[in-house]
Amino acid sequence: MRCMCPVLVAGLAQILMASSVLGAQGHSPEPSGQKLAEKNHTDETITVTASRLDLLGKAVSAGQGTITQNELRLRPAYRVGELLESVPGLVVTVHSGEGKANQFLMRGFNLDHGTDLATFVDDMPINEVTHAHGQGYTDLNFLIPEMMGMIDYTKGPFNAATGDFGVAGSDRIRLVRDLPTMMSGSGDTFGNERLMAGGTAHFQNGDKLLGAFETDHADGPWRYPDNFRAIKSMARYLHGTSTNGFDLTGMYYRGQWRATNDQPLEAIQTGLIDRFGSLNPTDGGFSERYSLSGHYQRGDEHEKWQTSFYATHDRLTLWNDFTHYLVDPVDGDQFEQDETRTKVGGTLSYTRQDTLFDHIPSQTVFGIDGRYDTIFIDRRHTRQRVVLATCPDSPYGGGSYVCNADSVQEGRVAGYVQNTTRWLPWMRTVVGLREEYYQGSDISLVTGASGHVGQALFQPKGSLIFGPWHKTELYLSAGRGFHSNDLRGVVGTFSGDRFTAGSVQTPVMTKAFSEEVGIRSTPLRHLNTQLSFWRIDFDSELIYDPDEGVNEAGPPSRRQGVEFSAQYNPLPWLELNTDIAYSHARYRTNNPGYYGIDGLYVANAPNIIWSFGVLVDNKGPWFGGMQLRWLGSYPLLEDNSLRSKGYQEVNLDVGYRFSKHLTLTVSLFNLTNSHDNAIEYGYEYRITPTAKPVTGATVHPLEPVSARFALTLTL
Repeated sequence: MRCMCPVLVAGLAQILMASSVLGAQGHSPEPSGQKLAEKNHTDETITVTASRLDLLGKAVSAGQGTITQNELRLRPAYRVGELLESVPGLVVTVHSGEGKANQFLMRGFNLDHGTDLATFVDDMPINEVTHAHGQGYTDLNFLIPEMMGMIDYTKGPFNAATGDFGVAGSDRIRLVRDLPTMMSGSGDTFGNERLMAGGTAHFQNGDKLLGAFETDHADGPWRYPDNFRAIKSMARYLHGTSTNGFDLTGMYYRGQWRATNDQPLEAIQTGLIDRFGSLNPTDGGFSERYSLSGHYQRGDEHEKWQTSFYATHDRLTLWNDFTHYLVDPVDGDQFEQDETRTKVGGTLSYTRQDTLFDHIPSQTVFGIDGRYDTIFIDRRHTRQRVVLATCPDSPYGGGSYVCNADSVQEGRVAGYVQNTTRWLPWMRTVVGLREEYYQGSDISLVTGASGHVGQALFQPKGSLIFGPWHKTELYLSAGRGFHSNDLRGVVGTFSGDRFTAGSVQTPVMTKAFSEEVGIRSTPLRHLNTQLSFWRIDFDSELIYDPDEGVNEAGPPSRRQGVEFSAQYNPLPWLELNTDIAYSHARYRTNNPGYYGIDGLYVANAPNIIWSFGVLVDNKGPWFGGMQLRWLGSYPLLEDNSLRSKGYQEVNLDVGYRFSKHLTLTVSLFNLTNSHDNAIEYGYEYRITPTAKPVTGATVHPLEPVSARFALTLTL
């Protein structure tokens, strides 16, 4: 693909005109999302199954959108994180047991557990920095689906309000402002059960108190059942509206599980284990999370102030054995990763509407946001979850019960300004500037090594938008973004072999530059389409080391591709939608061996992602949805000598309303009983103590066909 048209503008932010759907921080004003969907269509009868709001004349890029609460309600999803697959071109899968963070793939990125996809819930950043199991770790298992409202998403680093991890895109999950009194219970053919109860108390002054509680148990199809057990609770107090008022939200989550991680394909083919078996049935984890967050906003049609805050405390333990007997032929390679984290932060923004030269509408947003993490991390060599005295893969592990242990303090602060001006009825610009400053320190509790580092990064962003003409708009966008790096690798205190070698200098923030040309059009009545051509250049790719369980800096990379999305409402009760994304990912280096890799292919970067969906609502008492997802082939190794064919999966929901109070939903997952793998990797392992080390494929299969039955009582 040739270089795209040069873009001279310097920023992109969300349009916050009085008629805009999206706010500067990803909020929408009242009324509810469903009513907003109706307001964006000339014919109210074709809105019942609207999956995405029509943002023609309002959006700032072809890759921006809002998923309605209605799609989340109708969309079949095996686990809560898969609701994010409503974002076009995003695949959400797993390589381990229930309870661990999902695996994300989008725009030619293997996003691992969240790197380069910025995720927010109630304006809390979910991506974790300097995490025990991967930079940007994004665990959404604490969410209660019924409490999820709309999802605002962006593609590319074009939003000045989004900083770290926002290169491939971002998603902002909004919690509901009202919840009917309800109780729901479900069970499936794998022995998975769920019970949820919630509702809203309305006070005379208009205030509301929402509450929800959920308990889960899941075994799955595995030879050694996951035995995932979780409790979740949420409470929200709301005063006023999202334009003038405040809210407070508290959440609690606790889960523990056994995990069937990705297993060597060789072990399955030789009969050592079956397709759903495990070489180490003691892998698993434990997670606990508390959070308190809130917003305060005040404003009118001319100006608006908004502030938010959050405080979270997390504990996590993971037991993983990926390489089996590669490092330690006697006791095996299982290791325990522990993390305790306290995180505080918040945002403040001021938005004002102006008129230039008496007739040109202009809007400017000034904002600041900050975050501070206090983290304790350690890593231990274990056998069947019992800590051993040696660490054979660490040069400092002899006689130590702890392979690595670090005390990390990490903070950032950012300021941004963004302006949207509608110069002509058919032309508007969005210009933004963001300045980020990161600072952190780390003390290795094993070696005594310490380090302190800081870095600032300037990020111009912008779009030039033409239209609408005949319900069509053209977008030219460009901008700089970044992801932060594991601070232990930046300051050189991590005691793993590859980090200790220090062959690659790792910055605090790795820059990326992206450009995009896009079209948004409504060529036919009730048909909305989006098309974009994009490119992303990264200064350094994050590479996951399965042995050490951390990310490290790799060579620079380039991704380029094209995405197309369409939604069509041919009938008042029916929607058809499709998304297709093609990408081409390669390293940009003449000496890949310098970075310890053997080729120019980016491992686990998919070429094709395609989905097709059907949503049905208010067809008499019937409702439901069907989703087909196809993840195309991708290389497992950098020299492309080993590839995965990807996977195909069809999921289906069929619901029936017996009355306005009682509904039954039957869900069928992997309807065609595909024997594909949910995810595959390629790395070195040894499956038995006496076997030879092999570099080969490891796989985590899709769950076979299953049925789930859910009964919901609403008062």
